[in-house]
Amino acid sequence: MNKIVDKRQLSAEVYEMVVEAPHIAWSGKAGQFIIVQTDTEWGERIPLTIADADTEAGTLTIVFQTVGASTHKLALKNKGEFIDNILGPLGNPTHIEQFGRVVCVGGGIGAAPLFPIVKAMKTAGNHVSVIIGARTKDLVIFEDRMRKAADELIIVTDDGSWGKKALVTEPLKEYCAASHKPDMTVAIGPPIMMKFCEKTAAEFDVPIMVSLNTIMIDGTGMCGGCRVTVGGETKFVCVDGPEFDGHKVDFDNMMLRMKAFKAREDKDHHRCHLKMGLEPPGGTGQGV
Repeated sequence: MNKIVDKRQLSAEVYEMVVEAPHIAWSGKAGQFIIVQTDTEWGERIPLTIADADTEAGTLTIVFQTVGASTHKLALKNKGEFIDNILGPLGNPTHIEQFGRVVCVGGGIGAAPLFPIVKAMKTAGNHVSVIIGARTKDLVIFEDRMRKAADELIIVTDDGSWGKKALVTEPLKEYCAASHKPDMTVAIGPPIMMKFCEKTAAEFDVPIMVSLNTIMIDGTGMCGGCRVTVGGETKFVCVDGPEFDGHKVDFDNMMLRMKAFKAREDKDHHRCHLKMGLEPPGGTGQGV
């Protein structure tokens, strides 16, 4: 069992936990993920990308959003309690090398798994610029950590409540249109955000890597739920990724498949909020 040594609530539905997992902390690399299980016998497998690791303390940092029953159950755990199972590191590490100029884009909770990539790119000798985007100020995460790790940081929000009022593609386009355009870009966030980051990079013939971790389910390739089309071939995000050449990903097909269980997820999300004593999204929960 893995002890929770710290817990923070980053926003209304986003939590950060630091947990003891020394073997994973020592061997994990940027871009890899773990499987978390809150109940050994019946618990759902939750794939979460590693947000940070402390090799001296033997701890991992995980960041997750409460979406369904399992993530809500995980959010109820507190410092000093234990997570039954943590398995990892899984997936292929991010390809890190000295590219030159690298621009990393994180949308919403995607800023968390982007953080170790930013650190690794900087350690490899790159000039790293980071763009963080969120709907509003309260949803911006990892700002202070990114400022310390990167050469420069740009923050944009949909409503202009923090940073610049814009979408992440606006500063990304400015970087790509510069006389010295990026040698590599990385994008992690909602699929629709990554899709338009790819389109922006493609306009200027700039390479881009994207992480498709949001579509993963069991993390072993057995369920087939993370099936995506990359370069006309079928890939499984959890075993072939989670990162791919963004110019080859069929985002429209991916987003269509992700909608398959949307109604059920929204229903479970609503009920879990009621069980936690929270205000459900979009209403009081009357009639449920």
